[in-house]
Amino acid sequence: MELNTSLQTFPGIGPAKAKALAKLGLETVGDLLTYWPRAYEDRTRIYPIAMAPGEEAVCVAALVAETPSTAYIRKGLSITKCKIVDGSGAATAVFFNQDYVRRALQVGESYIFYGRVEGAGNRRQLTNPVFEREDRARFTGRIMPVYPLTAGVSNNLLAGMALRCVEDCAGQLPDELPSPVRQEHGLCTMEYACQNLHFPTDQEALALARRRAVFEELFTLSCGMAFLRSRRTALAGPVFPRRSVEEYLKLLPFAPTGAQRRAMEELSADLTSGRAMNRLIQGDVGSGKTAVAAFAAWLAHAGGFQSAMMAPTEILAHQHYETLTKLLAPAGIRVGLLTGSLKAAEKKAIHAALAAGDIDLAVGTHALLSEGVAYRNLGLVITDEQHRFGVGQRSALSSKAEGQPHVLVMSATPIPRTLALLIYGDLDVTIIDELPPGRTPVETYLVGEDKRQRMYNFVRKQVGEGHQVYVICPAVEEGESDGMKAVTAYARELSEKVFPDLRVAFVHGKLKSRDKEAVMSAFGRGEVDVLVSTTVVEVGVDVPNANLMVIENADRFGLSQLHQLRGRVGRGQWQSYCVLITDNRTPETRERLRCFCQTTDGFKIAEKDLELRGPGDFFGQRQHGLPVLRAADLAGDTRVLKEAQQAANALLARDPGLSAPEDRPVMEKVRRLFHEEGDIFN
Repeated sequence: MELNTSLQTFPGIGPAKAKALAKLGLETVGDLLTYWPRAYEDRTRIYPIAMAPGEEAVCVAALVAETPSTAYIRKGLSITKCKIVDGSGAATAVFFNQDYVRRALQVGESYIFYGRVEGAGNRRQLTNPVFEREDRARFTGRIMPVYPLTAGVSNNLLAGMALRCVEDCAGQLPDELPSPVRQEHGLCTMEYACQNLHFPTDQEALALARRRAVFEELFTLSCGMAFLRSRRTALAGPVFPRRSVEEYLKLLPFAPTGAQRRAMEELSADLTSGRAMNRLIQGDVGSGKTAVAAFAAWLAHAGGFQSAMMAPTEILAHQHYETLTKLLAPAGIRVGLLTGSLKAAEKKAIHAALAAGDIDLAVGTHALLSEGVAYRNLGLVITDEQHRFGVGQRSALSSKAEGQPHVLVMSATPIPRTLALLIYGDLDVTIIDELPPGRTPVETYLVGEDKRQRMYNFVRKQVGEGHQVYVICPAVEEGESDGMKAVTAYARELSEKVFPDLRVAFVHGKLKSRDKEAVMSAFGRGEVDVLVSTTVVEVGVDVPNANLMVIENADRFGLSQLHQLRGRVGRGQWQSYCVLITDNRTPETRERLRCFCQTTDGFKIAEKDLELRGPGDFFGQRQHGLPVLRAADLAGDTRVLKEAQQAANALLARDPGLSAPEDRPVMEKVRRLFHEEGDIFN
């Protein structure tokens, strides 16, 4: 057997099974050998029935004492039972919809069963245990791999095939890490890693094997990202003139923070270097990213170039338009607004002004990408709330320029720096980690269902003092999910029963764009007291008069999302509040939400969210072009990630093209890891 041997040569693998395996990316022995388990079951200890702990799945060796019997309860449900015994006692093995068990379990034979032993005394029971003959045991008495599966492929099938492949072919896997890297970082060989990732001899061997696989994957990914960056820095960009940051600061109606000044200096260095800038500015809500972006547009104008700023919603585009006009008009910079809701004649006029160069800074939604929009001399592209746009949209706006424009992306979604370097691997990262002085932190409280009336009284008190309130629900309509507050029904309840004297409105993502904008604009004008909404308001709604954010079923949201929502209040001069409502009492949930109440630092919250929930929040859609990671868990492996990034940088400093014979396997691995990205590395 060899690495390229087809899995169809294995007994029992016909065309249908082969098709199911191909869905998992498994076609050859080599594919299966590098298909790592997602979890493990410790089947090394065998307990007597009477001594088996009830809280975890364990192995018991027992004799089948009676012929299994099957009862058909109703259509689609059968229950098969049999009595099993050992020297310590007896138990009933119960199987749902597994009729084959009647033939598989023979009276008088000994089997090893793996499952939870529940109940006590004579009423001990195992539900749906896995089992095998004691004299032919392959998967008991060892740490058992648990693989990602698909319909038609069982874990036992994959484990059986993997066992054979590991025994015959683990030594054939190439060791693609350069030996100096492997030795310097104390990593095991690929053969050892393969053997112990599939069938670990013990927990220590599994830890060593996993470290090797994780390091190699993150090392390869880091090399790929470094290539992207080095490619980009080679691109020529428009050269903006050197101008003093101090000169720009005279336009600002406030003193900038040290972090804002640093960000402007970094932008200035990029924009005057002659290389195309590709920079991400990350900063908490209210940290002053827009003023920094305006500095870049000011420099562009000084060099005779136009700028375009794209926002994900019309409301946010309007806000930016008003802010930037007020800020930049005194410097002679003409700002124009282009959104989908403009009348045809207005759009035509904006298009003509852009093409003639009569607009210096175009602010808008994805309407900036539409056909018929042409710029006279586009030199700078800015996208706000970057996570709302795919890489494709960013590129589409850049393609409106003659050559390669400078690109600046902004995000108020704090992401831990190590993860930001991966997600935005093609960007340099600037972090604005200070808030302007004088901003009062939002007071955050965690309350249960029993405090609901007090919360309603607090809402009424804030509205009575002339303020406005957001109420966030996780669902749009009733029935979408059990026990969750739904916007439409809850808004009706609040307006008819709880606050009949207040102006209650609602908004959610399923509304037509025009209706959504109308409600949000009314709230902005102070014509709505209580706005019931989904997370559609998490980005870019600036209503300084709103000082209370109530979040229903708060346990259903990630910390980073809660932080975005909380950022909608605390934007005026009044004390603001955020109230989280949940009846979820699990210790993990309480710890998560208590941590959120104790800090308003978005980066600390993002670190905690990554630690508790993993990186799913940050990879909502695979729009960043990142490959899927099989071994690494970015939440738990940040230390290995830093080590792998350092090793990758050291290797590339020594051999930038990875052309040395001992480094070529790394280049091939990079190509394979990024294979979905087409010719990105050609």
